[in-house]
Amino acid sequence: MSEHGSSPGSEPPGRRALQTLNFFMADMQAGVGPFLGVWLLAHGWQSGAIGTVMSCGGVAGVLMTTPAGAWVDATPHKRWLVAISGICTVLASAGILLSQSFWPVAISQVATAIAGASIVPAVAGITLGMFRQSGFNRQLGINQAYNHAGNAVGAGLSGLLGWMYGLPAVFWLAVAFGIVSIVSVLSIPPRAIDDRAARGMRESAGPGDRASGFSVLVSCKPLLVLAAALALFHLGNAAMLPLYGLAVVAARQGNPAALVGATIVVAQATMVLASLIAMRVAGTRGYWLVLLISFAALPVRGLVAASLIKSWGIFPVQILDGIGAGLQSVAVPGLVARILNGTGRINVGQGAVMTSQGIGAALSPAIGGWIAQTNGYPAAFLCLGALALGSLILWIRFAGTLSPASAKRP
Repeated sequence: MSEHGSSPGSEPPGRRALQTLNFFMADMQAGVGPFLGVWLLAHGWQSGAIGTVMSCGGVAGVLMTTPAGAWVDATPHKRWLVAISGICTVLASAGILLSQSFWPVAISQVATAIAGASIVPAVAGITLGMFRQSGFNRQLGINQAYNHAGNAVGAGLSGLLGWMYGLPAVFWLAVAFGIVSIVSVLSIPPRAIDDRAARGMRESAGPGDRASGFSVLVSCKPLLVLAAALALFHLGNAAMLPLYGLAVVAARQGNPAALVGATIVVAQATMVLASLIAMRVAGTRGYWLVLLISFAALPVRGLVAASLIKSWGIFPVQILDGIGAGLQSVAVPGLVARILNGTGRINVGQGAVMTSQGIGAALSPAIGGWIAQTNGYPAAFLCLGALALGSLILWIRFAGTLSPASAKRP
């Protein structure tokens, strides 16, 4: 028998369902989120208010990701956690269609963030439980390639349907993707998921072995450095795409729905390739180099965005986004799993790192939105890119601290 519970050479049970889940879940999880900015702009909203409601959802996500990770560690029902969260996310997105007033939209964003907070650590936990540490990096790269490909397809269809039929068509597409996602995750056999491996318990220990205390989240220096670098990166990154879409639309350079769909398609198509490259580079050179390249891409992206507020500018701007986000989608959960291996706290660690990302991402739209409103879009892009330089400096400064966990082998 192999480590996955199947005979050598055979496909582990549930692997295809896991890959199908990753393909369809991104559009379910996001709902109408990527189109929210242009939708509200068309209903008379200003960029500052749009950034504020996005930040409301970001703050809710920040508050929920670490508890959600702890829940993922504790529960043996990870498949149902994904399914129920997906249902809640789709329902919350419907509220945006019913009202475009400030508080209903803000509440919808908060509900979406709360429901979606557990999906990423739950899917990472399911993957770790199915493939263990030895197979996690490779399967994570495959998962992310499927995820980004699904995101690109969903965004392309959303842009096309939004252009032809309006935002309600985007919502119904998210519902369809959600149904397939829920069926897929429930198709994974429960026996295929080792719950001890899924939370990062020591494989050689007995059933009575206990997980480390939650203090490991604040005492583990490599984890703290990673969290701080990601917070700075997302402080500059999160607002870049919605602001660039608003800038191009304000300059009358393209159709809003088609433009937003195109920006996502370009980035996600790049992420497919970047995630596969990250999988290979992490296996040969380790995670540190992968994340270094991802951090370096954002300041360059800010300069390009400030210089090219044109419809065709989405190509260089979003290719750079795809490089950074695609590399991180594999390297971040892989490195967290490596850092916390044996503690039994891998998924709460994933949630804690997502919290740090969320802090930066929650503040970014409000900061970027108000800078754009008072000083113009180019100034906002330059400021956001400058903020992200901190992640690059931090990563280089603590390279020695991170090197043991970032090695090419677990």
